[in-house]
Amino acid sequence: MAFEFKLERRVEFSETDAAGIVHFSNFFRYMEAAEHAFFRSLGHSVMLKDFDPPLGFPRVHADCDYRAPLRFEDRFEIHLLVREKRAKALSYRFTFRNLSIEPPVEVARGHLTVVCVTHEADGRLASTRIPSALADRIEVAPPEAIA
Repeated sequence: MAFEFKLERRVEFSETDAAGIVHFSNFFRYMEAAEHAFFRSLGHSVMLKDFDPPLGFPRVHADCDYRAPLRFEDRFEIHLLVREKRAKALSYRFTFRNLSIEPPVEVARGHLTVVCVTHEADGRLASTRIPSALADRIEVAPPEAIA
């Protein structure tokens, strides 16, 4: 069972703003990229199309606090921890560290909550239990890891 995942990236020029630092909105894209990679590491996708109706995980909460800038070409790590697992929802904490600095520096911390939903033929979304094939592979991080 897994409760954490780490993804390394490098800041692309297109992700920076006029001041030469990563635009704040990209941290939400980075969180999503880490979540998708986490699901793939478990053998799944965030779009579970093998179910009838198909399942997905829309966001119901997202936040990010910024502590230091990231700049073009900086190498950084996105560390995902599962904060909470409920029957129909997952909550994550993300810690961003700049790996281009010695010692690495935490630059941001974010949170994301997603809910498992069915994609009905009429376009409706309805919350549903996370399938056991996925839920059984995910556990909540120990308190000392989240502190």
